[in-house]
Amino acid sequence: MKTSRRNFLRKTTRNSLAALSAGAFATTATDLLASPLPVTTETANAPKIKPDHLVKSVPEHMVWGFFGVDVPPIYRVKDGDVVEIQTVNPSGVSRTNPEEFYTKNNLSLDAHAQGVIAIMKNVKPEPSGIRGHMLTGPVFIEGAEPGDTLEIRILDLQLPADFGVNSVWPGGGGIPEAVTTRETFVYRYDAKRKVATFKSGVEMPLKPFMGVMALSPTPETGRVSSIPPGFFGGNLDIKHLTKGSTLFLPVSVPGGLFTTGDGHGAQGNGEVSGVAIETAIDLTVKFIVHKGKTLKQPRAETPTHFIAVGLDKDLRLAMKDALSQAVAFIKDELGFTFNEALSIASTAVDFEVSQVVDQTLGVHAMIPKAIFTNKKFTYWS
Repeated sequence: MKTSRRNFLRKTTRNSLAALSAGAFATTATDLLASPLPVTTETANAPKIKPDHLVKSVPEHMVWGFFGVDVPPIYRVKDGDVVEIQTVNPSGVSRTNPEEFYTKNNLSLDAHAQGVIAIMKNVKPEPSGIRGHMLTGPVFIEGAEPGDTLEIRILDLQLPADFGVNSVWPGGGGIPEAVTTRETFVYRYDAKRKVATFKSGVEMPLKPFMGVMALSPTPETGRVSSIPPGFFGGNLDIKHLTKGSTLFLPVSVPGGLFTTGDGHGAQGNGEVSGVAIETAIDLTVKFIVHKGKTLKQPRAETPTHFIAVGLDKDLRLAMKDALSQAVAFIKDELGFTFNEALSIASTAVDFEVSQVVDQTLGVHAMIPKAIFTNKKFTYWS
């Protein structure tokens, strides 16, 4: 049975489950799983996709730590446009003396560093005290209206700097009471071998993704911090949102107002120190508006999996949310009974802790396409 994208979106928007994105061709789920996921670390060297628009990471394009309908858009694009959005990640860099971080760690004061320094000196924190990430945006997508769904196809992720930063600090991370001193670790990249290291004998495979991709919340919500994720997306920290994946977000305001940042060179599920390998990323996406397809919270997809997202301040409830969504998807979209769907979820679906450090905690359900051997799924990549 071939599952059409139109039918999938129509059904899953009612159930807030992982959506199936557009595909130019059909292939079996078994074939998809037999091939590895796109090697996102090749983006360190590969030529960039030529976008329709380039949104640069300059001070006037940045917003420090919040989303809101009253944040004026810095760029306008059309439904279907390919957009490259440059981001910075000034982890470890201070406002008062931003140059010190680079000199102290023997890092080049190159053009990228100068751009970060200019941003830190010129972009002001939110006046009311809301704090969060240094973000690029918002981008206004023409045609996106409240009640629609925005499909965000992640076409490319490039690393413009040759290092990233991870930190531990008292009161932070998953065991805040156990950390007694603050320490910052600079992970230097080997672009050829596609690994990062901060200490001899330890190498992390580079798997870049955006920690934050968000639309504006509803007008009545007002401005919100970028730290806790929500129905609008935001700081989801799902490490599977790499090159070749898709994120679906509900549109709450005209134009959607897409904002992104918090690039990660690599991250373990949980993000347990409080941060990943924090890094600058140039994100290339294609925006597709689905009219009248209303979501209640984010969902995602890769070539091999559907991803159901659970969010709550209580990790147990986030898990329950992700499980409920996964079971409903298997039941309603793939034609099983509730008990059969729960059995499938128990025997084949991996429930992963996205992060435990962002106030609102995340669990995502990885539903493998390959187990449904009588079905074919289309996918754009």
